Amino acid sequence: MIFLGTYVDDILLTGNDLLEMQSLKTYLHTVFKIKDLGEAYYFLGLEMLHIPQGIVLTQQKFAKELLDDLDCQDLSPAVCPLNPAQRLAADEGDLFDNPFLYRKLIGKLNFLTHTRPDLAFAVQHLSQFMQQPRVPHFQALLHVLQYLQTTLDLGILLNNQADFSLVAYCDSDWAACTHSRRSVSGYLVFFGHSLISWKSKKQGIVSLSSAEAEYRSLRRLVAELAWLSRLLHELSVEDITPIPVKCDSRAAIYIAKNPVYHERTKHIELDCHFVREKLLAGLISLSHIPTQHQLAYLLTKPLNGASHRAILPKLGVQRPPDLRGGCRNTFVNHHCSHH
Repeated sequence: MIFLGTYVDDILLTGNDLLEMQSLKTYLHTVFKIKDLGEAYYFLGLEMLHIPQGIVLTQQKFAKELLDDLDCQDLSPAVCPLNPAQRLAADEGDLFDNPFLYRKLIGKLNFLTHTRPDLAFAVQHLSQFMQQPRVPHFQALLHVLQYLQTTLDLGILLNNQADFSLVAYCDSDWAACTHSRRSVSGYLVFFGHSLISWKSKKQGIVSLSSAEAEYRSLRRLVAELAWLSRLLHELSVEDITPIPVKCDSRAAIYIAKNPVYHERTKHIELDCHFVREKLLAGLISLSHIPTQHQLAYLLTKPLNGASHRAILPKLGVQRPPDLRGGCRNTFVNHHCSHH
């Protein structure tokens, strides 16, 4: 089996047959002018550090360039991305005089969330104010940069243990948005011991109860799991269902398992149908988890420094022992501009 991932003229190649991989590279070279750069260490802004436990993905180079461009070396350190005591509103505070800068920084931070789940909630939260950012919003953004400066080398560990099971966590913060009263959904998906998917997103409509908010978060996660299960099946990973889903809302679990609709759930009937269908089909299994063990908590609300730091190792977010950087992806058509 050979798998080839391509983005414009950058290509990653992997498989279980080295001779077949070499044959494919030779063939591609006869059709296109390619250059084999050997084992992958840098690809599309992602730095890959090979360690005995697996591969640590970081974006330290990109993060450092972001801070250097803003001349942020003198920022005081921060222990968490957002101040949990601060409440931001869309219409409070003076208008920020450089909205383009605010949007640009949010875009760059959003790119960093590819390897930094610890930034996902903060970026989602501050993205709400891009249309008309105000001074308090920019001050909160600076707080994120203060945290980034102290955690430049954090990355996500892709563990090489032979564990091909999936497990997922979902959470919500009911009516978290003070302006719209919409809730925030968050989920995490582990493949073996590696975190491979995460999301923090404000829900599209107002949920009338915490149970409804949790259920909508569950529906979003189940849709992700349906896609991931098909992808892994194409990659010849078998026997991954039912996928355990950990939820700290007994009410949401009850709604998913209860075949009888009633007044409390009729307005979320489509979500109910979807989740229950996947539950009955064996895609997922649902179980309750105490809130203190809910890892997706990180993606639905700002945490204090101690709580934030305590959860990161459980997600595989860590500092690699050493970073080599460089631009040695497997092979590309043109020389990498980062040399």
